[in-house]
Amino acid sequence: MDPINLVAERLGLEQQHLIPFGNTKAKVSLDAIRENGPRGKLVVVTGITPTPAGEGKTTTSIGLTDGLGRLGHKTVVNLREPALGPIFGIKGGGTGGGKARVVPEDEINIHFTGDAHAVGSTHNLLAALVENAVYRNQARDMAPEGVTWSRVTDASDRALRQITTGLGGNANSPLRETRFDFVTASEIMAILALASDLDDLRARISRIVVGTSRGGDPVSVGDLGLTGPLMAVMRHTIMPNLVQTMEGMPAIVHSGPFGNIAHGCSSIIADRLALGYADIIITEAGFASDLGFEKFMHIKTRNSGLPIAAAVLVSSVRAMRWHGGALRRNLSQPDLEAMKVGAANMVHHINIVRSFGLPVVVALNRFEGDSVEELQAAAEIAEQAGAYATAEYSGFADGGEGGMALGEAVARAANDPSVAPDTIDYAYDLDDSIEDKVLALARRVYGAERVTWTPDARRRARFFATQGWDKLPICMAKTHLSISHDPTLKGSPSGYAFPVSDIRASVGAGFLYTLAGRIETLPGLPTRPRAVDMDVDSDGEIVNL
Repeated sequence: MDPINLVAERLGLEQQHLIPFGNTKAKVSLDAIRENGPRGKLVVVTGITPTPAGEGKTTTSIGLTDGLGRLGHKTVVNLREPALGPIFGIKGGGTGGGKARVVPEDEINIHFTGDAHAVGSTHNLLAALVENAVYRNQARDMAPEGVTWSRVTDASDRALRQITTGLGGNANSPLRETRFDFVTASEIMAILALASDLDDLRARISRIVVGTSRGGDPVSVGDLGLTGPLMAVMRHTIMPNLVQTMEGMPAIVHSGPFGNIAHGCSSIIADRLALGYADIIITEAGFASDLGFEKFMHIKTRNSGLPIAAAVLVSSVRAMRWHGGALRRNLSQPDLEAMKVGAANMVHHINIVRSFGLPVVVALNRFEGDSVEELQAAAEIAEQAGAYATAEYSGFADGGEGGMALGEAVARAANDPSVAPDTIDYAYDLDDSIEDKVLALARRVYGAERVTWTPDARRRARFFATQGWDKLPICMAKTHLSISHDPTLKGSPSGYAFPVSDIRASVGAGFLYTLAGRIETLPGLPTRPRAVDMDVDSDGEIVNL
Protein backbone atom coordinates (compact mmCIF):
# COMPACT_ATOMS: atom_id res chain seq x y z
CA MET A 1 0.00 0.00 0.00
CA ASP A 2 1.08 3.55 -0.72
CA PRO A 3 1.01 6.05 2.15
CA ILE A 4 -2.42 7.67 2.17
CA ASN A 5 -0.94 11.14 1.70
CA LEU A 6 0.49 10.01 -1.67
CA VAL A 7 -2.88 8.63 -2.73
CA ALA A 8 -4.47 11.97 -1.80
CA GLU A 9 -1.73 13.89 -3.62
CA ARG A 10 -2.27 11.94 -6.85
CA LEU A 11 -5.96 12.75 -6.63
CA GLY A 12 -5.26 16.43 -6.02
CA LEU A 13 -6.36 16.65 -2.39
CA GLU A 14 -4.38 19.05 -0.21
CA GLN A 15 -2.72 17.63 2.89
CA GLN A 16 -4.44 20.20 5.11
CA HIS A 17 -7.75 18.50 4.29
CA LEU A 18 -6.64 15.07 5.53
CA ILE A 19 -7.20 13.68 9.03
CA PRO A 20 -4.95 10.58 8.95
CA PHE A 21 -5.86 7.34 10.71
CA GLY A 22 -2.44 5.71 10.58
CA ASN A 23 -0.52 5.59 7.30
CA THR A 24 -3.10 3.96 5.03
CA LYS A 25 -6.45 5.65 5.66
CA ALA A 26 -7.74 9.13 6.38
CA LYS A 27 -10.88 11.17 6.78
CA VAL A 28 -11.27 14.09 4.39
CA SER A 29 -12.53 17.47 5.56
CA LEU A 30 -15.71 18.77 3.93
CA ASP A 31 -13.70 21.91 3.08
CA ALA A 32 -12.07 19.84 0.33
CA ILE A 33 -15.33 19.61 -1.66
CA ARG A 34 -15.14 21.61 -4.90
CA GLU A 35 -18.49 22.80 -6.18
CA ASN A 36 -17.10 24.90 -9.04
CA GLY A 37 -14.76 24.07 -11.90
CA PRO A 38 -14.47 20.87 -13.97
CA ARG A 39 -16.66 18.00 -12.86
CA GLY A 40 -16.20 14.30 -13.47
CA LYS A 41 -18.67 11.74 -14.79
CA LEU A 42 -20.63 9.72 -12.23
CA VAL A 43 -21.22 6.06 -13.18
CA VAL A 44 -23.37 3.77 -11.02
CA VAL A 45 -22.76 0.01 -10.84
CA THR A 46 -25.75 -2.26 -10.32
CA GLY A 47 -26.51 -5.89 -11.13
CA ILE A 48 -29.01 -8.55 -12.08
CA THR A 49 -30.98 -10.39 -9.40
CA PRO A 50 -28.57 -11.95 -6.86
CA THR A 51 -28.04 -15.71 -6.87
CA PRO A 52 -26.34 -18.11 -4.42
CA ALA A 53 -23.24 -17.99 -6.64
CA GLY A 54 -22.78 -14.21 -6.25
CA GLU A 55 -22.43 -11.77 -9.12
CA GLY A 56 -19.51 -9.63 -7.95
CA LYS A 57 -20.70 -6.00 -8.03
CA THR A 58 -18.13 -4.74 -5.52
CA THR A 59 -15.30 -6.68 -7.15
CA THR A 60 -16.39 -5.34 -10.55
CA SER A 61 -16.56 -1.76 -9.24
CA ILE A 62 -13.01 -2.01 -7.90
CA GLY A 63 -11.52 -3.85 -10.90
CA LEU A 64 -13.24 -1.42 -13.27
CA THR A 65 -11.63 1.47 -11.37
CA ASP A 66 -8.21 -0.16 -11.67
CA GLY A 67 -8.84 -0.82 -15.37
CA LEU A 68 -9.76 2.82 -15.99
CA GLY A 69 -6.61 3.84 -14.14
CA ARG A 70 -4.50 1.67 -16.43
CA LEU A 71 -6.17 3.38 -19.39
CA GLY A 72 -5.01 6.76 -18.10
CA HIS A 73 -8.23 8.00 -16.53
CA LYS A 74 -8.23 9.80 -13.19
CA THR A 75 -10.72 7.61 -11.37
CA VAL A 76 -12.19 7.08 -7.90
CA VAL A 77 -14.39 4.25 -6.61
CA ASN A 78 -17.02 5.16 -3.99
CA LEU A 79 -18.28 2.26 -1.85
CA ARG A 80 -20.37 1.61 1.25
CA GLU A 81 -18.68 0.63 4.49
CA PRO A 82 -18.92 -3.09 5.33
CA ALA A 83 -21.01 -4.24 8.31
CA LEU A 84 -19.67 -6.53 11.02
CA GLY A 85 -22.69 -8.86 10.99
CA PRO A 86 -22.15 -10.27 7.48
CA ILE A 87 -18.37 -10.27 7.96
CA PHE A 88 -18.62 -12.64 10.94
CA GLY A 89 -21.72 -14.40 9.58
CA ILE A 90 -22.26 -15.88 6.14
CA LYS A 91 -21.02 -13.29 3.66
CA GLY A 92 -17.51 -12.42 4.76
CA GLY A 93 -15.70 -9.15 4.07
CA GLY A 94 -17.11 -6.37 1.90
CA THR A 95 -13.95 -5.06 0.24
CA GLY A 96 -13.96 -7.00 -3.03
CA GLY A 97 -12.07 -10.17 -3.82
CA GLY A 98 -9.10 -11.70 -5.58
CA LYS A 99 -6.96 -9.01 -7.21
CA ALA A 100 -9.77 -6.44 -7.10
CA ARG A 101 -9.86 -5.26 -3.50
CA VAL A 102 -9.71 -2.07 -1.46
CA VAL A 103 -7.10 -2.01 1.28
CA PRO A 104 -6.30 -2.16 4.17
CA GLU A 105 -9.15 -4.64 4.06
CA ASP A 106 -8.73 -5.90 7.64
CA GLU A 107 -9.19 -2.37 8.99
CA ILE A 108 -11.93 -1.37 6.55
CA ASN A 109 -13.94 -4.47 7.45
CA ILE A 110 -13.40 -4.21 11.21
CA HIS A 111 -13.65 -0.85 13.04
CA PHE A 112 -12.26 1.26 10.11
CA THR A 113 -12.47 4.91 11.28
CA GLY A 114 -15.30 4.22 13.72
CA ASP A 115 -18.21 5.47 11.60
CA ALA A 116 -20.47 2.46 12.22
CA HIS A 117 -19.73 2.63 15.94
CA ALA A 118 -20.65 6.32 15.97
CA VAL A 119 -23.93 5.61 14.19
CA GLY A 120 -24.77 2.79 16.61
CA SER A 121 -23.83 4.89 19.63
CA THR A 122 -25.90 7.83 18.39
CA HIS A 123 -28.90 5.60 17.74
CA ASN A 124 -28.74 3.96 21.17
CA LEU A 125 -28.08 7.28 22.91
CA LEU A 126 -31.31 8.56 21.36
CA ALA A 127 -33.17 5.48 22.62
CA ALA A 128 -31.90 6.10 26.15
CA LEU A 129 -32.72 9.82 26.04
CA VAL A 130 -36.24 9.23 24.74
CA GLU A 131 -37.02 6.60 27.36
CA ASN A 132 -35.61 8.84 30.07
CA ALA A 133 -37.86 11.67 28.89
CA VAL A 134 -40.88 9.34 29.02
CA TYR A 135 -39.88 8.08 32.50
CA ARG A 136 -39.66 11.66 33.78
CA ASN A 137 -42.82 12.87 32.00
CA GLN A 138 -40.83 15.29 29.85
CA ALA A 139 -41.78 13.82 26.45
CA ARG A 140 -44.81 15.69 25.12
CA ASP A 141 -47.41 13.40 26.69
CA MET A 142 -45.76 10.23 25.38
CA ALA A 143 -46.64 6.89 26.93
CA PRO A 144 -44.12 4.01 26.83
CA GLU A 145 -46.18 2.25 24.16
CA GLY A 146 -45.97 5.38 22.03
CA VAL A 147 -42.18 5.08 21.65
CA THR A 148 -41.25 3.52 18.31
CA TRP A 149 -37.49 4.10 18.35
CA SER A 150 -35.58 0.80 18.70
CA ARG A 151 -31.98 -0.01 19.55
CA VAL A 152 -29.28 -1.33 17.20
CA THR A 153 -26.35 -3.72 17.20
CA ASP A 154 -23.66 -4.52 14.64
CA ALA A 155 -23.78 -8.26 15.39
CA SER A 156 -26.06 -10.82 13.76
CA ASP A 157 -28.15 -11.85 16.76
CA ARG A 158 -31.63 -13.28 16.15
CA ALA A 159 -32.40 -13.40 19.89
CA LEU A 160 -32.65 -9.60 19.96
CA ARG A 161 -35.23 -9.22 17.18
CA GLN A 162 -38.08 -8.88 19.69
CA ILE A 163 -37.41 -8.00 23.33
CA THR A 164 -38.94 -6.42 26.43
CA THR A 165 -37.04 -3.68 28.24
CA GLY A 166 -37.65 -2.11 31.65
CA LEU A 167 -38.05 -5.35 33.59
CA GLY A 168 -37.36 -5.32 37.32
CA GLY A 169 -39.73 -2.70 38.67
CA ASN A 170 -40.40 1.01 38.46
CA ALA A 171 -36.76 2.00 38.89
CA ASN A 172 -36.01 0.34 35.53
CA SER A 173 -39.03 1.66 33.62
CA PRO A 174 -40.43 2.40 31.15
CA LEU A 175 -41.54 -1.16 30.51
CA ARG A 176 -42.12 -1.72 26.79
CA GLU A 177 -41.77 -4.20 23.99
CA THR A 178 -39.15 -3.21 21.46
CA ARG A 179 -36.47 -4.72 19.25
CA PHE A 180 -32.89 -4.47 18.07
CA ASP A 181 -32.16 -3.67 14.42
CA PHE A 182 -28.93 -3.87 12.49
CA VAL A 183 -26.73 -0.73 12.59
CA THR A 184 -27.04 -0.52 8.82
CA ALA A 185 -30.84 -0.44 9.23
CA SER A 186 -30.65 2.61 11.50
CA GLU A 187 -32.34 5.70 10.12
CA ILE A 188 -29.28 7.60 11.31
CA MET A 189 -27.14 5.58 8.88
CA ALA A 190 -29.52 6.46 6.04
CA ILE A 191 -29.36 10.10 7.10
CA LEU A 192 -25.55 10.01 7.06
CA ALA A 193 -25.62 8.73 3.49
CA LEU A 194 -28.09 11.37 2.29
CA ALA A 195 -26.89 14.47 4.17
CA SER A 196 -25.21 17.15 2.07
CA ASP A 197 -23.33 18.91 4.87
CA LEU A 198 -23.26 19.40 8.64
CA ASP A 199 -26.29 21.71 8.68
CA ASP A 200 -28.30 19.24 6.60
CA LEU A 201 -27.26 16.44 8.96
CA ARG A 202 -28.56 18.49 11.89
CA ALA A 203 -31.87 19.26 10.16
CA ARG A 204 -32.45 15.61 9.22
CA ILE A 205 -31.63 14.30 12.70
CA SER A 206 -34.02 16.83 14.24
CA ARG A 207 -36.84 15.51 11.97
CA ILE A 208 -36.48 11.88 13.12
CA VAL A 209 -39.83 10.70 14.49
CA VAL A 210 -39.30 8.64 17.65
CA GLY A 211 -42.93 7.92 18.47
CA THR A 212 -46.38 9.40 19.00
CA SER A 213 -48.12 11.25 21.80
CA ARG A 214 -51.17 9.85 23.56
CA GLY A 215 -53.22 11.87 21.07
CA GLY A 216 -51.54 10.18 18.10
CA ASP A 217 -49.37 13.11 17.00
CA PRO A 218 -45.80 12.37 15.86
CA VAL A 219 -42.98 13.35 18.23
CA SER A 220 -39.60 14.20 16.74
CA VAL A 221 -36.06 14.56 18.03
CA GLY A 222 -36.39 18.31 17.59
CA ASP A 223 -39.59 18.37 19.64
CA LEU A 224 -37.71 16.77 22.53
CA GLY A 225 -34.67 19.05 22.19
CA LEU A 226 -32.28 16.14 21.65
CA THR A 227 -30.54 17.15 18.42
CA GLY A 228 -27.43 18.61 20.08
CA PRO A 229 -26.06 15.53 21.85
CA LEU A 230 -26.62 13.39 18.76
CA MET A 231 -24.66 15.88 16.65
CA ALA A 232 -21.85 15.76 19.20
CA VAL A 233 -21.38 12.04 18.49
CA MET A 234 -21.83 12.34 14.71
CA ARG A 235 -19.72 15.44 13.97
CA HIS A 236 -16.71 13.60 12.52
CA THR A 237 -18.68 10.73 11.01
CA ILE A 238 -19.96 12.97 8.21
CA MET A 239 -16.43 13.28 6.78
CA PRO A 240 -15.73 10.64 4.08
CA ASN A 241 -12.91 8.10 4.35
CA LEU A 242 -10.08 7.80 1.84
CA VAL A 243 -8.32 4.47 1.20
CA GLN A 244 -7.01 2.78 -1.97
CA THR A 245 -7.36 -0.22 -4.25
CA MET A 246 -4.63 -2.85 -4.48
CA GLU A 247 -3.33 -0.96 -7.53
CA GLY A 248 -3.18 2.36 -5.68
CA MET A 249 -6.34 3.96 -7.09
CA PRO A 250 -8.24 6.21 -4.67
CA ALA A 251 -11.28 4.71 -2.96
CA ILE A 252 -13.77 6.66 -0.85
CA VAL A 253 -15.62 4.35 1.56
CA HIS A 254 -18.36 6.12 3.47
CA SER A 255 -21.66 5.19 5.16
CA GLY A 256 -23.46 1.86 4.86
CA PRO A 257 -27.25 2.05 4.76
CA PHE A 258 -29.26 -1.18 4.53
CA GLY A 259 -30.31 -2.18 1.01
CA ASN A 260 -33.92 -3.00 1.95
CA ILE A 261 -35.52 -0.57 4.40
CA ALA A 262 -32.97 2.06 3.37
CA HIS A 263 -31.48 2.89 -0.03
CA GLY A 264 -28.26 0.86 0.05
CA CYS A 265 -25.85 3.40 -1.45
CA SER A 266 -22.71 5.18 -0.28
CA SER A 267 -22.88 8.83 0.70
CA ILE A 268 -23.81 11.88 -1.34
CA ILE A 269 -20.86 13.67 0.27
CA ALA A 270 -18.46 11.06 -1.13
CA ASP A 271 -19.83 11.65 -4.64
CA ARG A 272 -19.67 15.44 -4.28
CA LEU A 273 -16.06 15.19 -3.14
CA ALA A 274 -14.95 12.82 -5.89
CA LEU A 275 -16.67 14.75 -8.69
CA GLY A 276 -14.37 17.72 -8.09
CA TYR A 277 -11.15 15.70 -8.49
CA ALA A 278 -11.66 12.71 -10.80
CA ASP A 279 -12.63 12.27 -14.46
CA ILE A 280 -14.80 9.19 -13.84
CA ILE A 281 -16.34 8.24 -10.49
CA ILE A 282 -17.50 4.65 -10.05
CA THR A 283 -20.10 4.14 -7.33
CA GLU A 284 -22.09 1.05 -6.40
CA ALA A 285 -25.75 0.58 -5.49
CA GLY A 286 -26.67 -2.41 -3.31
CA PHE A 287 -28.48 -5.51 -4.57
CA ALA A 288 -29.93 -5.51 -8.10
CA SER A 289 -31.37 -2.71 -10.22
CA ASP A 290 -34.90 -3.31 -8.88
CA LEU A 291 -33.64 -2.35 -5.40
CA GLY A 292 -30.33 -0.48 -5.12
CA PHE A 293 -30.32 1.21 -8.51
CA GLU A 294 -33.99 2.22 -8.39
CA LYS A 295 -33.42 3.76 -4.94
CA PHE A 296 -30.18 5.34 -6.11
CA MET A 297 -32.22 7.19 -8.73
CA HIS A 298 -35.45 7.98 -6.88
CA ILE A 299 -33.90 8.77 -3.48
CA LYS A 300 -30.18 9.52 -3.73
CA THR A 301 -30.10 11.28 -7.11
CA ARG A 302 -33.23 13.28 -6.30
CA ASN A 303 -31.60 14.37 -3.03
CA SER A 304 -28.21 15.21 -4.48
CA GLY A 305 -29.14 16.65 -7.86
CA LEU A 306 -25.89 15.20 -9.20
CA PRO A 307 -26.00 14.17 -12.87
CA ILE A 308 -25.54 10.48 -13.73
CA ALA A 309 -23.62 9.73 -16.92
CA ALA A 310 -24.11 5.96 -17.28
CA ALA A 311 -24.76 2.68 -15.49
CA VAL A 312 -22.95 -0.67 -15.41
CA LEU A 313 -25.06 -3.82 -15.05
CA VAL A 314 -23.03 -6.70 -13.61
CA SER A 315 -24.13 -10.08 -14.88
CA SER A 316 -22.61 -13.52 -15.26
CA VAL A 317 -23.27 -16.64 -17.26
CA ARG A 318 -23.62 -18.75 -14.14
CA ALA A 319 -26.20 -16.32 -12.70
CA MET A 320 -28.24 -16.62 -15.89
CA ARG A 321 -28.01 -20.41 -15.63
CA TRP A 322 -29.55 -20.14 -12.16
CA HIS A 323 -32.42 -17.98 -13.40
CA GLY A 324 -32.87 -20.46 -16.24
CA GLY A 325 -33.46 -23.35 -13.86
CA ALA A 326 -29.99 -24.88 -13.40
CA LEU A 327 -29.37 -26.52 -10.03
CA ARG A 328 -26.99 -24.83 -7.62
CA ARG A 329 -24.52 -27.72 -7.80
CA ASN A 330 -24.38 -27.35 -11.58
CA LEU A 331 -23.87 -23.60 -11.83
CA SER A 332 -20.22 -23.97 -12.85
CA GLN A 333 -21.06 -26.30 -15.73
CA PRO A 334 -21.88 -24.96 -19.23
CA ASP A 335 -25.61 -24.99 -19.99
CA LEU A 336 -26.40 -22.84 -23.01
CA GLU A 337 -30.15 -23.48 -22.97
CA ALA A 338 -30.56 -22.64 -19.27
CA MET A 339 -28.43 -19.53 -19.78
CA LYS A 340 -30.62 -18.31 -22.64
CA VAL A 341 -33.79 -18.82 -20.58
CA GLY A 342 -32.26 -17.09 -17.56
CA ALA A 343 -31.09 -14.17 -19.69
CA ALA A 344 -34.65 -12.84 -19.37
CA ASN A 345 -33.63 -11.62 -15.94
CA MET A 346 -30.71 -9.65 -17.40
CA VAL A 347 -32.98 -8.18 -20.08
CA HIS A 348 -35.47 -7.03 -17.43
CA HIS A 349 -32.70 -5.22 -15.53
CA ILE A 350 -31.39 -3.62 -18.72
CA ASN A 351 -34.91 -2.31 -19.30
CA ILE A 352 -35.10 -0.93 -15.75
CA VAL A 353 -31.90 1.07 -16.22
CA ARG A 354 -32.85 2.27 -19.68
CA SER A 355 -36.29 3.36 -18.46
CA PHE A 356 -34.57 6.16 -16.53
CA GLY A 357 -32.89 7.38 -19.72
CA LEU A 358 -29.37 6.13 -18.92
CA PRO A 359 -27.00 4.22 -21.20
CA VAL A 360 -26.17 0.82 -19.70
CA VAL A 361 -22.96 -1.17 -20.17
CA VAL A 362 -23.33 -4.86 -19.35
CA ALA A 363 -20.34 -6.38 -17.56
CA LEU A 364 -20.10 -10.14 -18.09
CA ASN A 365 -18.20 -11.24 -15.02
CA ARG A 366 -16.28 -14.34 -16.08
CA PHE A 367 -16.05 -17.47 -13.95
CA GLU A 368 -14.48 -20.88 -14.41
CA GLY A 369 -16.77 -23.05 -16.52
CA ASP A 370 -18.11 -20.25 -18.75
CA SER A 371 -18.14 -21.37 -22.37
CA VAL A 372 -17.36 -19.16 -25.35
CA GLU A 373 -20.81 -19.92 -26.79
CA GLU A 374 -22.54 -18.79 -23.59
CA LEU A 375 -20.55 -15.55 -23.34
CA GLN A 376 -21.24 -14.73 -26.99
CA ALA A 377 -24.95 -15.51 -26.61
CA ALA A 378 -25.19 -13.36 -23.45
CA ALA A 379 -23.52 -10.42 -25.22
CA GLU A 380 -25.86 -10.71 -28.21
CA ILE A 381 -28.96 -10.87 -25.99
CA ALA A 382 -27.82 -7.82 -24.01
CA GLU A 383 -27.14 -5.74 -27.11
CA GLN A 384 -30.47 -6.76 -28.67
CA ALA A 385 -32.14 -5.58 -25.44
CA GLY A 386 -30.64 -2.12 -25.90
CA ALA A 387 -27.39 -2.22 -23.92
CA TYR A 388 -24.95 0.49 -25.01
CA ALA A 389 -22.16 -2.08 -24.97
CA THR A 390 -21.07 -5.34 -23.35
CA ALA A 391 -17.64 -6.31 -22.10
CA GLU A 392 -16.18 -9.35 -20.41
CA TYR A 393 -14.63 -8.72 -17.02
CA SER A 394 -12.02 -10.78 -15.14
CA GLY A 395 -10.80 -8.43 -12.41
CA PHE A 396 -10.96 -11.07 -9.68
CA ALA A 397 -8.26 -13.10 -11.43
CA ASP A 398 -6.46 -10.38 -13.40
CA GLY A 399 -6.88 -7.14 -11.43
CA GLY A 400 -6.90 -3.92 -13.43
CA GLU A 401 -5.89 -5.70 -16.60
CA GLY A 402 -9.11 -7.71 -16.40
CA GLY A 403 -11.10 -4.47 -16.09
CA MET A 404 -9.63 -2.62 -19.05
CA ALA A 405 -12.10 -3.82 -21.70
CA LEU A 406 -14.98 -2.87 -19.43
CA GLY A 407 -13.24 0.42 -18.66
CA GLU A 408 -13.03 1.30 -22.35
CA ALA A 409 -16.76 0.67 -22.82
CA VAL A 410 -17.69 2.64 -19.69
CA ALA A 411 -15.52 5.60 -20.67
CA ARG A 412 -17.18 5.69 -24.10
CA ALA A 413 -20.67 5.57 -22.61
CA ALA A 414 -19.95 8.20 -19.95
CA ASN A 415 -18.49 10.63 -22.50
CA ASP A 416 -20.82 9.97 -25.46
CA PRO A 417 -22.93 13.12 -25.97
CA SER A 418 -25.39 11.23 -28.16
CA VAL A 419 -26.57 9.12 -25.20
CA ALA A 420 -26.12 11.62 -22.36
CA PRO A 421 -29.42 11.97 -20.48
CA ASP A 422 -30.86 15.49 -20.56
CA THR A 423 -33.17 14.70 -17.67
CA ILE A 424 -33.92 11.65 -15.56
CA ASP A 425 -37.17 9.87 -16.46
CA TYR A 426 -38.41 9.02 -12.98
CA ALA A 427 -41.17 6.45 -12.50
CA TYR A 428 -43.27 8.87 -10.46
CA ASP A 429 -43.54 12.53 -9.41
CA LEU A 430 -43.09 13.43 -5.77
CA ASP A 431 -46.55 15.05 -5.83
CA ASP A 432 -48.19 11.74 -6.76
CA SER A 433 -50.12 9.93 -4.04
CA ILE A 434 -48.40 7.20 -2.04
CA GLU A 435 -50.55 4.57 -3.74
CA ASP A 436 -49.74 5.88 -7.24
CA LYS A 437 -46.01 5.93 -6.49
CA VAL A 438 -46.05 2.32 -5.36
CA LEU A 439 -48.15 1.29 -8.37
CA ALA A 440 -45.71 3.01 -10.73
CA LEU A 441 -42.78 1.13 -9.17
CA ALA A 442 -44.66 -2.17 -9.20
CA ARG A 443 -45.47 -1.93 -12.89
CA ARG A 444 -42.28 -0.41 -14.28
CA VAL A 445 -39.67 -2.00 -12.04
CA TYR A 446 -41.16 -5.21 -10.60
CA GLY A 447 -43.24 -6.32 -13.61
CA ALA A 448 -46.47 -6.51 -11.57
CA GLU A 449 -49.93 -5.76 -12.91
CA ARG A 450 -51.49 -4.34 -9.73
CA VAL A 451 -50.83 -3.65 -6.04
CA THR A 452 -52.77 -4.98 -3.07
CA TRP A 453 -52.70 -3.22 0.32
CA THR A 454 -53.55 -4.55 3.77
CA PRO A 455 -56.09 -2.41 5.71
CA ASP A 456 -53.39 -1.39 8.23
CA ALA A 457 -51.05 -0.28 5.45
CA ARG A 458 -53.79 1.84 3.87
CA ARG A 459 -54.59 3.43 7.24
CA ARG A 460 -50.94 4.31 7.79
CA ALA A 461 -50.67 5.75 4.29
CA ARG A 462 -53.69 7.98 4.93
CA PHE A 463 -52.17 9.16 8.23
CA PHE A 464 -48.85 9.92 6.56
CA ALA A 465 -50.70 12.01 3.99
CA THR A 466 -52.26 14.11 6.76
CA GLN A 467 -48.73 14.84 8.02
CA GLY A 468 -47.53 15.91 4.55
CA TRP A 469 -45.22 12.89 4.31
CA ASP A 470 -46.91 11.69 1.12
CA LYS A 471 -44.56 13.99 -0.81
CA LEU A 472 -41.58 11.81 0.14
CA PRO A 473 -40.13 9.18 -2.24
CA ILE A 474 -40.78 5.47 -1.73
CA CYS A 475 -38.12 3.06 -0.48
CA MET A 476 -39.45 -0.43 -1.19
CA ALA A 477 -38.48 -3.16 1.27
CA LYS A 478 -38.75 -6.51 -0.48
CA THR A 479 -36.67 -9.59 -1.16
CA HIS A 480 -33.45 -9.14 -3.12
CA LEU A 481 -33.70 -12.70 -4.48
CA SER A 482 -36.36 -11.92 -7.08
CA ILE A 483 -37.57 -8.99 -9.15
CA SER A 484 -40.91 -9.67 -7.45
CA HIS A 485 -41.83 -9.89 -3.75
CA ASP A 486 -41.51 -13.70 -3.83
CA PRO A 487 -37.93 -15.04 -3.47
CA THR A 488 -38.88 -18.27 -5.29
CA LEU A 489 -39.79 -16.48 -8.55
CA LYS A 490 -36.73 -16.50 -10.79
CA GLY A 491 -36.19 -14.95 -14.20
CA SER A 492 -38.56 -12.11 -15.12
CA PRO A 493 -41.97 -12.61 -13.44
CA SER A 494 -44.84 -10.47 -14.69
CA GLY A 495 -48.59 -9.92 -14.47
CA TYR A 496 -48.93 -10.70 -10.77
CA ALA A 497 -50.32 -8.77 -7.78
CA PHE A 498 -47.66 -7.01 -5.70
CA PRO A 499 -48.64 -7.05 -1.99
CA VAL A 500 -47.90 -4.18 0.39
CA SER A 501 -48.19 -5.40 3.98
CA ASP A 502 -47.06 -2.27 5.81
CA ILE A 503 -45.66 1.22 5.36
CA ARG A 504 -43.37 3.15 7.72
CA ALA A 505 -41.82 6.61 7.71
CA SER A 506 -38.16 7.61 7.90
CA VAL A 507 -38.91 11.32 8.03
CA GLY A 508 -35.36 12.35 8.92
CA ALA A 509 -33.86 10.36 6.08
CA GLY A 510 -36.61 11.67 3.84
CA PHE A 511 -38.47 8.61 2.53
CA LEU A 512 -41.32 6.22 3.25
CA TYR A 513 -40.56 2.54 3.22
CA THR A 514 -43.23 0.11 2.13
CA LEU A 515 -42.89 -3.56 3.03
CA ALA A 516 -43.72 -6.40 0.66
CA GLY A 517 -43.31 -9.62 2.61
CA ARG A 518 -41.30 -10.18 5.78
CA ILE A 519 -38.02 -8.27 5.95
CA GLU A 520 -35.61 -9.09 8.78
CA THR A 521 -33.82 -5.99 10.04
CA LEU A 522 -31.44 -8.04 12.18
CA PRO A 523 -29.74 -11.08 10.60
CA GLY A 524 -29.06 -14.30 12.45
CA LEU A 525 -25.86 -16.36 12.33
CA PRO A 526 -25.57 -19.41 10.04
CA THR A 527 -24.82 -22.95 11.18
CA ARG A 528 -21.09 -22.31 10.85
CA PRO A 529 -20.37 -18.57 11.10
CA ARG A 530 -17.27 -17.30 9.32
CA ALA A 531 -16.25 -15.89 12.70
CA VAL A 532 -15.14 -19.32 13.97
CA ASP A 533 -12.45 -19.51 11.27
CA MET A 534 -10.96 -16.08 12.02
CA ASP A 535 -8.02 -15.42 14.29
CA VAL A 536 -4.99 -13.21 14.75
CA ASP A 537 -1.51 -14.55 13.96
CA SER A 538 1.69 -13.96 15.92
CA ASP A 539 2.32 -10.75 13.94
CA GLY A 540 -1.05 -9.33 14.95
CA GLU A 541 -2.59 -9.80 11.48
CA ILE A 542 -6.14 -11.08 11.02
CA VAL A 543 -6.32 -14.41 9.18
CA ASN A 544 -9.23 -15.95 7.25
CA LEU A 545 -11.08 -12.63 6.93
